[in-house]
Amino acid sequence: MGGRENTDEVYVLDLCDEVLGEQGLRQHRFDWLLGDTGAAGRRTRVPVDSYWPGRKLVVEYREMQHDQPTPFFDKPGRLTVSGVERGEQRALYDARRDAEIPAHGLHLLVIRPTDLDANSRGRLHRKDRTGDLKAVRSLLAAARGTDTSPRTSWASDEDRVVDAFRRWLVVEGWTPVAPTDPHTDIEAVRGDQRLVGEAKGQTMEPGTDADIAYGQLLRRMTDPSPDTRYALVVPSSSVSQALRVPPPVRSLLRISVYEVTDDGSVRMRERIPAQSETSTPLGGSPQAPSVTEPITRPEGPRNDEKPVSHMTRPVIRERFGDDLVNVPSCVRGGT
Repeated sequence: MGGRENTDEVYVLDLCDEVLGEQGLRQHRFDWLLGDTGAAGRRTRVPVDSYWPGRKLVVEYREMQHDQPTPFFDKPGRLTVSGVERGEQRALYDARRDAEIPAHGLHLLVIRPTDLDANSRGRLHRKDRTGDLKAVRSLLAAARGTDTSPRTSWASDEDRVVDAFRRWLVVEGWTPVAPTDPHTDIEAVRGDQRLVGEAKGQTMEPGTDADIAYGQLLRRMTDPSPDTRYALVVPSSSVSQALRVPPPVRSLLRISVYEVTDDGSVRMRERIPAQSETSTPLGGSPQAPSVTEPITRPEGPRNDEKPVSHMTRPVIRERFGDDLVNVPSCVRGGT
C-alpha cells in the first residue's frame, strides 16, 4: 500500500478511531478556522487532521517538521499566501488551530512521534501496535478529562507546556515561526521583537532541569539585538526552581520566566522590562514597574568585555557584586 493511506498520520488516526469506536472526519474544515487572505482576497478554511463531532474532539498528529526546520518540507525561499516561508506558515497555522479550537468549545489533542514508538527522525516504527494503542488510549483519556492516573510521559507534559505557551503568544499578537536553531522549543516574532523560548515539563528533578534550561538559552544567545528576548517556560510545579537565578541576572540576560498552570493558563513571573523601554510588557498591555528594579547594564561595551555566559566567579563579583555570585553553574559559564 502506498500514498497517503500508508502514512504515520493515517496510522495514528486509525488508532484513535479504534479506541473511540467510531471513525472521525478526516481533514475536516470548520467555517471559523480560516487561513490568511490570498491574492484573490479570499480566505480558505484550514483543515484539521480528524474530528469526532459527537465527542467534540479534534486530533492533530504533528510530525517533526511542525516543531523544527525541515528543508524538504519547508521549501526555503518560497513564500506562501501569508508572505512567509512554508515552515513559518505551518507554525502560524498550528498556533491558530491551538487557539481557535478550544475557543470554540472543542477538545484538542496533539499527538507527536515522541508519544509513540518512533525513531530519532520522528518516523513511527509501527511494530508494536498494542503498545501504540495503549499510548493513544491514555492520551485520549487525558484529553477528554477521564484519566485520573498520574502523568507518565514527561515528554508529553513538555509538549503541553509548549502548546499552551504558543496559544498564549498568538492571543497576545505574536506569530510563532520556525526556530532559527532547530533545538529551540518555540520562537515567535511581533513587529521588530523576537522571542526565543525553552520549555520544560513536569520532571522528577525540576531544579536540575531548570539549570539545564538556562544553559540551553545561553547557547541560543547569538543575536545581540536588544529586541531579541528569551523565555524560560515551565509548569507551576517548577516555578520556584526557575526563579532561583536572581532577577538582576535574568534582567541582564533578557530572560523572562513564564508559568503554565495545570489548566493551560500562562502568566509571567517577575517580568523584565524591555531595554527600549516601554513599560509595555511582551504580553502587550502596560503595567506598573515591578517591585524588584532590574540592574541595568553599564552604558557602552568594554573592548575586553566577555559574554555573560563566559564570566568566572571573580569576574561576576567584580562587575556586579557578591549578591550575583551564587547563581547556577550554567549561568556562570560552568559545565
